[in-house]
Amino acid sequence: MLPSPATIRSYKPDDLAAVIRLLGDLDPWKRLNYKAFLRQRFLFGDYLELFAIAVSVQGRGYGRALLAHLERVVFQRAKNLFVCASDFNHQARRFYERNGYKEIGPILHLLIPGSSEILLRKTTGPAKSV
Repeated sequence: MLPSPATIRSYKPDDLAAVIRLLGDLDPWKRLNYKAFLRQRFLFGDYLELFAIAVSVQGRGYGRALLAHLERVVFQRAKNLFVCASDFNHQARRFYERNGYKEIGPILHLLIPGSSEILLRKTTGPAKSV
């Protein structure tokens, strides 16, 4: 159940400024300089590239509700959903694990030197049936 008074809708290009404001002061995005990255592209697919909830509303179920919505959309067309969480972002790793994601392994130096992105996966089964 979605906490009220939230509404989930598809991302629109006009949302970019609000997303950049949200991420500007929020770790790990601040450390990873996602503001510059977001100006270049915004992707959605069977790899969840960016997921953030404002600090002021964390712990109220919005993240869980939004993730469940994304999973319903993705699992209509794909069997796997992948996410990465920075090795120093323990809160995100716990969040994904509590929501059924399994750690696949680290990707060293993917975004910043000396740090790893931990690849996690949630699946409804193999991508191909025999």
